[in-house]
Amino acid sequence: MHILNTERLSLREFTPLDAPFLLRLVNEPGWLRNINDPGVRTQDDALAWAQGRLFTAYRELGHGFWAVERRDDGVLVGMCGLFRRPALPEPDLGYALLAEHEGYGYALEAARGCVAHARERFGWPALMAITAVDNTGSVALLGKLGFVEQAQQQIEGYNEPSRVFRLEL
Repeated sequence: MHILNTERLSLREFTPLDAPFLLRLVNEPGWLRNINDPGVRTQDDALAWAQGRLFTAYRELGHGFWAVERRDDGVLVGMCGLFRRPALPEPDLGYALLAEHEGYGYALEAARGCVAHARERFGWPALMAITAVDNTGSVALLGKLGFVEQAQQQIEGYNEPSRVFRLEL
């Protein structure tokens, strides 16, 4: 299902056909270093991970982490979206790109689209975001979006504390 368009990108729900892409994405060095190791090693693992992490959220919440594609050629570059974490008081903005697509402004563009979607479609008053403590790229991106750092917090599913940010919408 299509979610939103930005100038260069289209965001849509992931499908089971995206399992090979998800397998690659969650095993990228940047994902493993800055997010976590979900233990996904095969396409079947990727499909099971997507079922629990993505597809269920689409059905139950009406939002989640979406596939980010370039509009001009349909190439999948990453994921971006809105998710509710039990440890945070408000929905969370998250994103990740394949390394080969970093440096083109796709993460910022997709994140801006998701922030607008949260405000316009859901009417939420605020968003949260978390990053690894030393993820300077994500800290800079969140700053460009207007997020303000709140604290460091140990979040379930992560080995190290995370930097927690908030944005008034």
